[in-house]
Amino acid sequence: MEENKEEAAAAEQSKQSIQQDAKGLWEKVKKFILELLDFRDDTDQEATIEAIKSDISFKGATAWILICSIFVASIGLNANSTAVVIGAMLISPLMGPILGVGMSIAINDIDTLRKSLINLATMIVLSLLTAFLFFFIFPLREETSELLGRVRPDIRDVLIAFFGGLALIIARTKKGTIASVIFGVAIATALMPPLCTAGYGLAIGNFDYFLGAMYLFTINTIFIALATFLVLKLLGFTMIRYVNSAKRKRIAQIASFIAFLVMVPAVFTFVGVYNESIIDANYKKFLKAKVYDNPNLWLQREKLEVKDKTISLFFNGDVSDATESFLRNELKSFPKIDSYSLVINENKAKSVDRVVDAYDRAVKELDQKDNVIKGLLMEIDDLKSTISNLNQTIEQDALYRDKNSIPFSKISTEAKIRFNDIKEMSLAKVLSSSDFIKVDTATVVSVKWNAKLKDSILVKNENELRSWIQKELKTDKVQIRRN
Repeated sequence: MEENKEEAAAAEQSKQSIQQDAKGLWEKVKKFILELLDFRDDTDQEATIEAIKSDISFKGATAWILICSIFVASIGLNANSTAVVIGAMLISPLMGPILGVGMSIAINDIDTLRKSLINLATMIVLSLLTAFLFFFIFPLREETSELLGRVRPDIRDVLIAFFGGLALIIARTKKGTIASVIFGVAIATALMPPLCTAGYGLAIGNFDYFLGAMYLFTINTIFIALATFLVLKLLGFTMIRYVNSAKRKRIAQIASFIAFLVMVPAVFTFVGVYNESIIDANYKKFLKAKVYDNPNLWLQREKLEVKDKTISLFFNGDVSDATESFLRNELKSFPKIDSYSLVINENKAKSVDRVVDAYDRAVKELDQKDNVIKGLLMEIDDLKSTISNLNQTIEQDALYRDKNSIPFSKISTEAKIRFNDIKEMSLAKVLSSSDFIKVDTATVVSVKWNAKLKDSILVKNENELRSWIQKELKTDKVQIRRN
């Protein structure tokens, strides 16, 4: 009995020891995580407010910087150049008033809020006017992928704006602002391109582009301001106190109302864009799984109408009743688009005509190319014959004038056949004297070999080449020089 009690007591003590160790480990991990993520001690409240207020001002040089950045961004979008668009984002001063809106609501600063809203509205109008004038006057106005990428925001744009705004305001509140973070957020949140795209939409009279681009800009603005508001509230920035109690109360009510106005659209925007993103994702899944991967269907184009809840598919060729029923039944298995109406459009006759026309054009093009190739081959044969006749004429003339001349064309042709590694060859007669009294005539052959050949093979080839030329020219005085 005594032994059992001692064992039980020892087990209980060991269990308590393990629990204490686990608790101590958890406390250490908790402390480490809090120290890792806590940035309140590294905050400079006065410097942050001063820096944000200094960036709100919009006049003089700032106005010209905005105009230049709008021109640069518009040119980049027009030229479909991502690098140019990024450069425009880096020099844009649009971020200042947006941070000012979020900060002024957080610290109850109605004067700064009024100034931020006025400057932001002025910047937006000036940006739209500049972009409109550029695209209206500039003759090249193609719809590039950089432009079209800013007319339909999705849930990713909301998340980029919110987390980019968080990163920016956290960097702003840090002692010693992190410039690289500010530049990175300027690129990621992309405030300039949507305004330029909105100006493009006005210039070409496409209000769908204008509204879509302004919607994207509004999303970026709201969620950057919202992120600024939340971070400054979390850090406990001191709210401005007013001497007049009635004014203080009124200002607090106005700031709270504006904060509510910012929060409510942000929530509705997030939910709306999220639902649209899910609808678009399921729509693309339906097309890929049931239409594109079906070898019996030839889809010409498609259209999704979210407002009318309609999916229109335009096919080349005939679509059977069984296939139509299959597509309608399969559509019901995709969430968010299961209630959409599926409209099937066939275009059999027109598609056959297009195929026949395309085939006829392809046959004509092939015939034309064959004729061109035959003509070129004939010209090449004629040139070869002309060159061969010229070489023979030159050599016969040389033989007529000098019985000891060398038939170089014949020698070089046969040398290339015998020694395939010869890349270039020249042959000449030179005068030489060893005693400076008697003059001898020697044949010098300069040869350029394949660079990949080893020296041992080169020496062997040169000896064989020398022997063969001596035999052909019936002379022992042949020198081989390597180029």
